[in-house]
Amino acid sequence: MNVEAISRKKLTISWLNGGEVNLDGGAMFGVVPKPLWSKRYPPNDLNQVKTSTDPILIQKDGFHILVDAGIGKGRFTEKQKRNYGVTKESFVKEELEKLNLSTADIDFVIMTHLHFDHATGLTKNRNGIEIPFFENAIIIVSEVEWYEMKQPNIRSRNTYWEKNWKPIQDKVRTFVDEIEVIPGLKMIHTGGHSAGHSIVIVNHENEMFVHLADILPTHAHENVLWVTAYDDYPLQTISEKQKWKDFILKHDAWILFYHDYKYRAIKWDETGNLIDSIKRKG
Repeated sequence: MNVEAISRKKLTISWLNGGEVNLDGGAMFGVVPKPLWSKRYPPNDLNQVKTSTDPILIQKDGFHILVDAGIGKGRFTEKQKRNYGVTKESFVKEELEKLNLSTADIDFVIMTHLHFDHATGLTKNRNGIEIPFFENAIIIVSEVEWYEMKQPNIRSRNTYWEKNWKPIQDKVRTFVDEIEVIPGLKMIHTGGHSAGHSIVIVNHENEMFVHLADILPTHAHENVLWVTAYDDYPLQTISEKQKWKDFILKHDAWILFYHDYKYRAIKWDETGNLIDSIKRKG
């Protein structure tokens, strides 16, 4: 089995291959000069940076919970593949099968936000009809994010796609400030990257795992001022990143990544030095 995972008693956190996009490095690092960010996150010849879209499967106390959904398979036009640098599509179904699971076994899909690189794997086309990919899952997202998904503005309509929300609308459960999905696992609304952006915190037997999603998309965004040009509210991102970085250090928590090309999970010390990590295998 090649699926990468953190295993504890009654808890397994696994990363599933949800696809890969290669986004413009300037957009991913905003106003940070390329000579600085490129030392930490190497670009290709097109100035794009490798950005995985790998859902995080949390198996805790008998529940199967997926954090975000990847980019799906067969969901992009050839033009979109070129524009977004799509080099791999999703193998979530196949990777679940490696764990003796199916899409029907997922109890919850908890969405940090609904941009296309997180939400396109929520649906699929079968015989010309758009249907949910995870047929039995409840989908949880902040109320603000769900509203904007359905009512995008002139900027956000490029990332909030109708085909990603219409087939699942009967499965969605929203929350305002925070929600405990199951005991020991909660989502907290932060804003910043998008108005409805949320993070995920897992507490398990005196150990903590935190997924800051796109307010900390990669290890190279450790500096609180390094935010993406995709952030709708960058000052909010900076504020929330500082707040939750302090929280993570205080609780000696693991940081989990969805987008990072190099790491699945890391721990930092107070000076930003890496003290522990789980690297990607490929």
